[in-house]
Amino acid sequence: MAAPGENLRINPDRLWDSLMEMAKIGPGVAGGNNRQTLTDADGEGRHLFKRWCDAAGLETGIDKMGTMFARREGTDPNALPVYVGSHLDTQPTGGKYDGVLGVLAGLEVIRTLNDLGLKTKHPVVVTNWTNEEGARFAPAMLASGVFAGVHTLDYAYSRKDPDGKTFGDELKRVGWLGDEEVGARKMHAYFEYHIEQGPILEAQNKQIGVVTHGQGLWWLEFTLVGKEAHTGSTPMNMRVNAGLAMARIFEMVQKVAMDNQPGAVGGVGQVKFSPNSRNVLPGTVIFTVDIRSPEQAKLDRMRAAIETEAARIAKELGVGCSVEAVGHFDPVTFDPTLVARVRAAAEKLGYSHMNIISGAGHDACWTARVAPSTMVMCPCVDGLSHNEAEDISKEWAAAGCDVLFHAVAETAEIVE
Repeated sequence: MAAPGENLRINPDRLWDSLMEMAKIGPGVAGGNNRQTLTDADGEGRHLFKRWCDAAGLETGIDKMGTMFARREGTDPNALPVYVGSHLDTQPTGGKYDGVLGVLAGLEVIRTLNDLGLKTKHPVVVTNWTNEEGARFAPAMLASGVFAGVHTLDYAYSRKDPDGKTFGDELKRVGWLGDEEVGARKMHAYFEYHIEQGPILEAQNKQIGVVTHGQGLWWLEFTLVGKEAHTGSTPMNMRVNAGLAMARIFEMVQKVAMDNQPGAVGGVGQVKFSPNSRNVLPGTVIFTVDIRSPEQAKLDRMRAAIETEAARIAKELGVGCSVEAVGHFDPVTFDPTLVARVRAAAEKLGYSHMNIISGAGHDACWTARVAPSTMVMCPCVDGLSHNEAEDISKEWAAAGCDVLFHAVAETAEIVE
């Protein structure tokens, strides 16, 4: 298997310029991006990506989830492709790099292969997965989930945004509904390059995160039902306070996560009060608990403890309590051969690196079910992500893309 020489690098200026050009589409209000999936801005970003793929000589296919696959042919028509990619959709107040870096770095890998006149035995395919973020249509990683057989196409099409619009209708509206069966493609391997979305790499002064595992996750949506009442005139001992139950559950979730250290996190990021009036005790409170761990037993233990203790808290206060699991994936162990290849590329190129566990979910977590998969990570400033202030340096972006290039090229097998 031929590998590229250690002197070969991607074009850092071209990669950075592409990131900045894409960031002009769907600008946020504070320097980041609001390019939520299947919005007009998402459609515009897809068109730009498609034009770049056309210019690079790639053939782009689109499946029934709107996922884009831009293919560079290999020399062996029977060899399965090496896939590389991530997502172009963003959070409502998202940054310029989350997901986008992985897609455009994949394109930069292709552009560099073209520049150097390198042929590979296996085709190389750059992928833009639809609705990775899940910000507009829950759950996250929706298209890759359908690809991996986790969700059905009908389920995906039926997902609704906060305005009641369905995923299927919006996919048709923006013009990115393809005719290719989802999951019909077979992969030789899948690589995904991403910002860390956490502070570890920067704190450890490492340029490359060699991702060995992905955390498992449960999203538990709690509905607490109390009694709406005037905050000023209802005696304290006569209240059925759903808000108080929520507060005690929040504190309990923190304790459960801390009791399961190391390798566990838990918290709440979304709360809906009803009627949400300053002088009315809430009749209903809905919130989602997010718990994660790379250890299956620990993840399951945390869920059981939280649900049991939440029921006790609610009963003590006379509050109704129900819980629904609205998101889940098991912990992922990425392919050891591909992980070793990423690590070897970082060492060959002289980049500082360390093993890391992905704290966030990524499309690679689903592709790992159907093909050998792994990830590469670069630092982000202060670990900040899902925030318009998200930031990385051109040097960090280039280093990770160099590692990606070498790992992908070796896996795709350069033909001498």
